[in-house]
Amino acid sequence: MPPASTGASTVAVDACAQPVPHAPATAVASAPPVAATATATPADTRLEPGGPGYRRMSFGLFAAGVATFALLYSTQALLPSVSASFGATAGQASWTVSAATGALALAVLPLSALSERFGRRQMMTASLTIAVTIGMLVPFAPSLGTLIALRAVQGAALAGLPASAMAFLAEEVRPKALVAAIGLFVAGNSIGGMSGRILTGWIAQLWGWRVSLGAVGLLAVGCAVAFHLLMPRARHFVPGSLNPRALVRTVGGHLSDPLLRRLFLIGGLFMTVFGAVYTVIGYRLVAAPFDLPQGVIGSIFLVYLVGTVSSAAAGRLVGRLGRRGALYLAVSTTAAGLLLSLADQLAAVLLGLVLITAGFFAGHAVASSSVSRTATTGRAQASALYQSAYYLGSSAGGTLGAVAFHAGGWTGTVGLGLLAVAGVVSVTVYGSRCARAARRAHARHTGMAVAR
Repeated sequence: MPPASTGASTVAVDACAQPVPHAPATAVASAPPVAATATATPADTRLEPGGPGYRRMSFGLFAAGVATFALLYSTQALLPSVSASFGATAGQASWTVSAATGALALAVLPLSALSERFGRRQMMTASLTIAVTIGMLVPFAPSLGTLIALRAVQGAALAGLPASAMAFLAEEVRPKALVAAIGLFVAGNSIGGMSGRILTGWIAQLWGWRVSLGAVGLLAVGCAVAFHLLMPRARHFVPGSLNPRALVRTVGGHLSDPLLRRLFLIGGLFMTVFGAVYTVIGYRLVAAPFDLPQGVIGSIFLVYLVGTVSSAAAGRLVGRLGRRGALYLAVSTTAAGLLLSLADQLAAVLLGLVLITAGFFAGHAVASSSVSRTATTGRAQASALYQSAYYLGSSAGGTLGAVAFHAGGWTGTVGLGLLAVAGVVSVTVYGSRCARAARRAHARHTGMAVAR
């Protein structure tokens, strides 16, 4: 990975420049007004809270976030009903989720590159339009294979939204307001994912899974219209040229960085646990000894609100425990939740889901933020690679979790989750050893240099 520019060269040039003699006071006083305006700092025209366009942009991206995650996970709470309708196993039905997340994982990097050429807003608009159109076709899928194919295309289309939204905000919003703007977009993601699952659960209980998917499609249509009407046009986007070789070099540099590789793997492993648990939990709760109706199972996803709290607390955890300490705490919490969910009491299962969700979101927050800190160049591509690993983990977790459930029941799914948790621990321990070895090597090198 090429070294980052730190700005040191610029400072050196300034420091070595010949000093300009101070002009006499009379010369300064008689300087023409044009000279003053020539050196004035140009006004910052980016969006800020209270300024024109900021509120419209915030609500527009919020609507896009709701639509994205409501569509992406729309079938997850309906898998038992889908299985019953098509006579499919849990593993086969799980592909209606895994195909969407897997296609998103594969498409996010190329679509992020296209947004550099054609514009962030244009990419988001095209992605949302295609995904919503497919969302209105999904309820009419005549077979499981057709449903899976439509969901794969929908997931690939949705990849254009996370690939472009963050870049749009970075370009169009003032730095002091950036965190709040991103927070609202992420809130739209979480609310969309949660509300979509709850909506489909209750509607499916009353009118069937096809009607519930149609309702999610209509919700997404409304969000897409709101996005189109509210989202301001980009004023600071500068089109770049599509340079596949440069993209390959940047991606290759990130993949050759051992720390980034470990962070990508940690994100994927955490999401494997989460994808497996929430893909299969409906099958467990609809059967004995719980026998819960579809609407109540959909409401289980209210547990997602715990993730909002744990994500916000991740920064404080890192401040107290360090990144590795925060990861160990997140892993321990997730493992405890998995073990607790083995009990046949509903209260224990719900508490287990709370712990799994809290641990996952905390671990994801630590890993994803570490990617941005570690990548000194090509941060957009580094984030896209993390998202690819993240959603590939979701896809693998959903499918493998369902296969494990078919083979060994909920115990099999928990076993898969614990295996992924052990993987996170192994990667983190290995990273700690590498860091200690690097510090010892640096100390030896420094000592030798001092001795010479």
